[in-house]
Amino acid sequence: MATNKGKIGVLIEEHFDETEYIRFNEFFPENGYEVDYMSHLWNQESLKFNGNDHQAEATVTVEVNNVNLADYKGIILIGGYAMDRLRYEPSVKAGKPNQAPAVEFLRKAVKAMDAGNLKIGTICHSMWLFCADTELLKGRKVTCAHNILCDVENAGATIVYEGEETAATHIDGNLISGRHPGVVEEFMQLFLQELDKKQQVAVG
Repeated sequence: MATNKGKIGVLIEEHFDETEYIRFNEFFPENGYEVDYMSHLWNQESLKFNGNDHQAEATVTVEVNNVNLADYKGIILIGGYAMDRLRYEPSVKAGKPNQAPAVEFLRKAVKAMDAGNLKIGTICHSMWLFCADTELLKGRKVTCAHNILCDVENAGATIVYEGEETAATHIDGNLISGRHPGVVEEFMQLFLQELDKKQQVAVG
């Protein structure tokens, strides 16, 4: 295993993309980064989540409410339907912004990202979490899965295209986005390059 360069936090919930989950667990530790999975645990010490194909299972013990962003070099929102589930609020009120713990966490993460202190990665459907608050996406350029294009555009982002597809990957400042699990290798390499670039700047 490579020298420890720090930690990457991955937001996860039920129905996560298993291709991404498996590769994150292999790729990032091989390249020096520890991976922590985090979620809203609903007052439980741990929760188990199943992937889309019901082949992979993730046990999560990190409550998103308790995360200190300073402990992480980057945050990734996993694909599949996990981020839609993390937008859920038990009660809502007209005119009140989404108060789900993961959305509140993302607001803090975006502030850290815009300040240059954090990299955030999204892939496939995970841009859904950003769509819970239009202030998070307004004016940004991103890529995502084809079937959530309207969601992302309605949240204020500009979609980047390559011919008749959304771009495989895109970097907008410290936000790295990927189209779907089919480009997970390119996405991870890009995220790693951006993390390592930040490390080099910090060392320099």
